[in-house]
Amino acid sequence: MIRLGVNIDHVATIRQARGGREPDPVWAAVLAELGGADGITIHLREDRRHIQERDLRVLRETVRTRLNLEISLAPEIVSIAMNVRPDQVTFVPEHRQEVTTEGGLDLLKHRDRIAEAVSRCQDAGIEVSLFLDPDPAQLEAAASVGAIAVELHTGRYADALNPPSRQRELEALFDAGRRIRHDGLLLHAGHGLTLQNVADVARIPGMLELNIGHSIVSRAVFLGFERAVAEMKQAIQNAVAQPPPAQ
Repeated sequence: MIRLGVNIDHVATIRQARGGREPDPVWAAVLAELGGADGITIHLREDRRHIQERDLRVLRETVRTRLNLEISLAPEIVSIAMNVRPDQVTFVPEHRQEVTTEGGLDLLKHRDRIAEAVSRCQDAGIEVSLFLDPDPAQLEAAASVGAIAVELHTGRYADALNPPSRQRELEALFDAGRRIRHDGLLLHAGHGLTLQNVADVARIPGMLELNIGHSIVSRAVFLGFERAVAEMKQAIQNAVAQPPPAQ
């Protein structure tokens, strides 16, 4: 079974637009779990543009599935993760000027810092995933830093403008998935996934977890959170019931 992690950051984005108390991402997490989510994902950014420390601490007490905390390598943020101890930490790159996460970690450039942060999390009993592009050089280094999982950045696939380029990006994801599994790591994926494009990614052999946020929150505005999550969960289940596309 593929786990659906629902990212609720953009519920907090709406709240922060007015600086008030609502909508509360904690409410969204409850409704997401009622809709069938297998986990809740949040990103505690250094600039606190959406999720706040209060959200993280309350969610740690209230989430009944799995809490996946996306963080940068900043020592202050890693220390907060060590204190709260989510079920999983996913290390992601972070730039102040970006609207959302753009691309995967540069594991080749920051290997020592990443290895140190991974070790700290493991010592605290926290599972660690690395958010990486489907780049062979980056994936080759993934197993050496001690993480148990790689979350493939699916942004280039999601943003592909025509069928040939989409197929090319999908093939890159399939190749990356094979490499990740060959190296004994768990396979996750996320970024830009929607009801329209999730099926082929869900059918990558060995896929364990998909993290999806913006698309679900967008549909929830019109349909409600439980229904939006349930629809995505059903789309994933329908996809895995079919054979994977030829590669």
